[in-house]
Amino acid sequence: MKKWILMLICVLGVQSMAWADNDKPIQIGQLPTKAQTFITTYFKEHKVALAKMESGLFYKSYDVIFTNGEKLEFDKSGDWTEIQCKASEVPVQAIPAEIRSYVTSTYPDAKILQIERDGKEYEIKLSNHWEITFDYKFRVIDIDD
Repeated sequence: MKKWILMLICVLGVQSMAWADNDKPIQIGQLPTKAQTFITTYFKEHKVALAKMESGLFYKSYDVIFTNGEKLEFDKSGDWTEIQCKASEVPVQAIPAEIRSYVTSTYPDAKILQIERDGKEYEIKLSNHWEITFDYKFRVIDIDD
């Protein structure tokens, strides 16, 4: 009996590892509606090189990579979680007003090249190589160079 239980645990463990990190190429039309709207609003001139869905046991996310190397990441509901702009800057309208205001007043010559958010924080990378982290109330909590 113990052998059967051990064998069942091993099979389930291997199966769950196989389910984890499941990347699948998709068409732009298969993205959540919010993600599609975001792309057509802020990146309509960009050509998509790859769109993919990443899914695991407890999560689902979407990545969109453009031919110029810029990248967007979305959560399962289509809200952006990361915007990486190498050839230009993050669209101003996509950045929360409080962060925009802080950057323009503190670093007037810098551009925001990347912004990432999770449930509690925003992290931005500037063209002057500074990385700034904000809490959910848009207060600066860390600055790295």
